Amino acid sequence: MSPFEIVAIFVAGVAAGTINTIVGSGTLVTFPTLLAFGYPPVVATMSNAIGLVPGNVSGTWGYRRELKGQGPRLRWQIPASFLGAITGAWLLLHLPESTFKKVVPVLLVIALILVIIQPRLQIELRRRAEAAGRDHAVVGRGRFALLIVGTYLVGVYGGYFAAAQGILLVGVMGALLSESMQRINAAKNMLVLIVNVVAATAYTIVAFDRIAWGAVGLIAVGSLVGGFIGAGVGRRLSPVALRAAIVVLGLVALWRLLAA
Repeated sequence: MSPFEIVAIFVAGVAAGTINTIVGSGTLVTFPTLLAFGYPPVVATMSNAIGLVPGNVSGTWGYRRELKGQGPRLRWQIPASFLGAITGAWLLLHLPESTFKKVVPVLLVIALILVIIQPRLQIELRRRAEAAGRDHAVVGRGRFALLIVGTYLVGVYGGYFAAAQGILLVGVMGALLSESMQRINAAKNMLVLIVNVVAATAYTIVAFDRIAWGAVGLIAVGSLVGGFIGAGVGRRLSPVALRAAIVVLGLVALWRLLAA
């Protein structure tokens, strides 16, 4: 591994860790970087997934204050993400990658639309709750069921094809919860961490000898640093700025996926 390759992969890891914490889709930085240096696609996929886990950890830790009070809901969402990731990992062994790649752009567009219209959705949720004499912050059984199902389905997607799963989660939670963008982003980081740990564990068990551990180490250190950077930047963004960042980077991710 040349000095240039070492630096490039490390920098890509920092960028991916930062982007993942603020928005999601950091995979679209590190994965092409590994391909550019000649790593086979499957090797790049597995190595990238394992290397980005430390960035998920540091990003989640950086957003720990925004996680306070979300425990009762996350106690249901975390198992949903875990089971979804296991399902997605199973599908990865039985379905061609092209199956999910065909629907990824559609899912991304839907998620970005939900992120954009989130303020209007929350106003409508508040209006309906007030009309029914309920506290708008309390999630009813119907919405809660949709939230858990949505979390599970995004977990399936993340366990199979990880790119941009954070954007999908923000879209689902933003449409169903009366929470601020920062608190939704904190929950997103926690749930993405669960999914990625499951995927990384599966890859390590099934294909330990096919993983490029040198690249994993560089991405791991870079993403760890990037996770802290992303948390510091993301927590300082206003809701409008954070939403704009999600939409802009989501459009970039969409372009990269369509161009691939």
